[in-house]
Amino acid sequence: MNKEFLIFLFFLALSSSFWLLMSLNETYEKEYCIPVTLTGVPNNTVMTGELSDTAHIVVRDKGFTLLTYSYGKKFRPLSFRFATYANTQKGKGYVPTADIQRQVLAQLYGSSKLVSMKVEHQDFFFNFGQSKRVAVKMTGKISTSQTYYLANTSISPNTVTIYAHKSLLDSISAIYTLPVNLANLRDTIHQQVELQQIRGVKVVPSTVKISLYPDILTEESVEVPITAVNMPEGKTLRTFPAKVNVRFTVGARVFRTIKPEMFRVVADYKDIEKQADEKCPLQLVKWPRNVSRARLEISQVDYLIEQ
Repeated sequence: MNKEFLIFLFFLALSSSFWLLMSLNETYEKEYCIPVTLTGVPNNTVMTGELSDTAHIVVRDKGFTLLTYSYGKKFRPLSFRFATYANTQKGKGYVPTADIQRQVLAQLYGSSKLVSMKVEHQDFFFNFGQSKRVAVKMTGKISTSQTYYLANTSISPNTVTIYAHKSLLDSISAIYTLPVNLANLRDTIHQQVELQQIRGVKVVPSTVKISLYPDILTEESVEVPITAVNMPEGKTLRTFPAKVNVRFTVGARVFRTIKPEMFRVVADYKDIEKQADEKCPLQLVKWPRNVSRARLEISQVDYLIEQ
């Protein structure tokens, strides 16, 4: 390494040091994060809404001083006593901005200026164990692929325990999931979903498992006997045929549970009297809730009334 290069490195280091000293002597603004703690919480207390655990502050001062805050004089946590700020009648507490600011300013050098301070939640909520169980309900939009439908949805657990002040407990009948949005669903889905948070309410557990079961739609039919109704005493209605096919759309898995007795097809004597026709009109008056587009293959049949 020659002499000229060493001289160059020396002056480069010297100029860099001079530039750094000049820069650190300038005034800057820098953000710092200070931990926040709530102390002295009684053992029989359930915190249902926490005080924010961080205060974000912006400080203005010379670069040298700001560097000290970062690497030398570390900020101590801001500590607040539960008993000082808690209102046990209302189940809540509030730490005023002035109290937070006082602890921050006590840690700043005299030359430093506190430009801004932000604590997301200065309030906190608590109770002494009051709770109840409520149902979990899913929110969101689910759509299936063509020829599919959503056969079943399950939530596990389907109830959760909530802790809150009595006035809040009385107003809550269900806890809702964060929106679950899925499109073109074809296969079974199992998904862990967070529950919506309500300020001042602790939910246990805070997540649930959602299971979605799509099924393919099929066109099926069953043969159902025709039942005569409103027949006068001493008269008997005979229809030809005695049974008719009922067609419907249903999930492939559900079809295995479908039985003819779940349907009811009637021939009403009053309808026969109203129309002078050789045919007897039929009505489908009952079908399972888990089928759609239930309809008769034929709506009229031949008949004979016997005395």
